[in-house]
Amino acid sequence: MTSAIQKPAELRQQARTGEFKSPTAGFAPGYLQANLMVIPQAQAFDFLLFCQRNPKPCPLIEVLEPGQREPACAKGADIATDIPGYRVYRDGQFVDERSEIASLWRSDFVSFLIGCSFSFEAAVAETGILLRHVEQRRNVAMYRTNLACAPSGPFSGEMVVSMRPIKSRDVARVVEISGRFPLAHGAPVHVGNPAAIGIADLAQPDYGDSVTLMDDEVPVFWACGVTPQWIAQSSRLALCITHAPGKMFVTDVRG
Repeated sequence: MTSAIQKPAELRQQARTGEFKSPTAGFAPGYLQANLMVIPQAQAFDFLLFCQRNPKPCPLIEVLEPGQREPACAKGADIATDIPGYRVYRDGQFVDERSEIASLWRSDFVSFLIGCSFSFEAAVAETGILLRHVEQRRNVAMYRTNLACAPSGPFSGEMVVSMRPIKSRDVARVVEISGRFPLAHGAPVHVGNPAAIGIADLAQPDYGDSVTLMDDEVPVFWACGVTPQWIAQSSRLALCITHAPGKMFVTDVRG
């Protein structure tokens, strides 16, 4: 499997058949990628408020009707099969990672599609700025922080961030480019010292893969759509289903 996949529908179909199981960074460039949060309808309003109160980690692309599996942003797609990996959490505990959730589907499930920072990476690459995790076909490094999210109902906890090493001379340019993509978390939330946001060791990400920070590089941190997964854990939510970290739903919407 290579980054030759250019069309979202092709990637979704290959995810559905199990042929594509990789992180989606670098694939279908120019299209919005989305994090997924599926919860019972009883908690959906509180989570909608959580997203509105925390637009950096949770920029909403679409909210589906209860039980609906075909999103407007990707006609013909199935939210329960067309992602390369899913995670199931019960009572705040991770219990399963699986290739589909159709067999678990309920009529009261409400799906939230939340913007992903992978969506601005193609614009960064077009300027000649290389992103190491894309070059190495690895997942982006993600970390829990001490940055508190605004709570809503049962949803409370800290923000998760993604990190990309950026050459010092390119930081201002990358900040400007990513700032054009509010549905992909926008500009970074932090640049530089990871300890200032509660990250003890860059070599030990909480999600994804570590990448080496070179001498001429600065760690740059973006709000991350894995935040709801951590919120679901820390809030001891009875049930939720999410994408597996780095494995996004690729929409037909141009970024």
